[in-house]
Amino acid sequence: MAKAHGLHGEVVVALSTNRPERVAKGTVLHTDRGPLTISASRPHQHRHIVRFAGVDTREAADALRGVVLSAEPLDDPDALWIHELIGSVVVDQHGVEHGLVTSVEVNPASDLLVLDGGGLVPLTFVTGRSEGRITVDVPDGLFD
Repeated sequence: MAKAHGLHGEVVVALSTNRPERVAKGTVLHTDRGPLTISASRPHQHRHIVRFAGVDTREAADALRGVVLSAEPLDDPDALWIHELIGSVVVDQHGVEHGLVTSVEVNPASDLLVLDGGGLVPLTFVTGRSEGRITVDVPDGLFD
């Protein structure tokens, strides 16, 4: 969570997902301090303003600053999950290996696979994946 918003316990939450239902009313999110249930939320710029049950003051909201929220996995076989991408080898449409994914960088146009050699590959170029392997169809020169 980024910071408190207002005087009545709302917090600013930056999502690392493209699934806004993650902040729907009634959703239970997990933290290292225990579960938090969303009682209200609304989009605000590129983030969300969220109110949690039992968090009713600015002081209580401020106490949540920096707390990492997580949710139960969604059952979506077509979804790309960051934890499944990390450590995978990236192979282009010609069968050439270009390195291992070390992280995924958030980017407005398309999130980027960060490779151990420093390369960046937009997720929009991913055409397939299997255990430990990501296939990409990239334009000529991307890896030059």
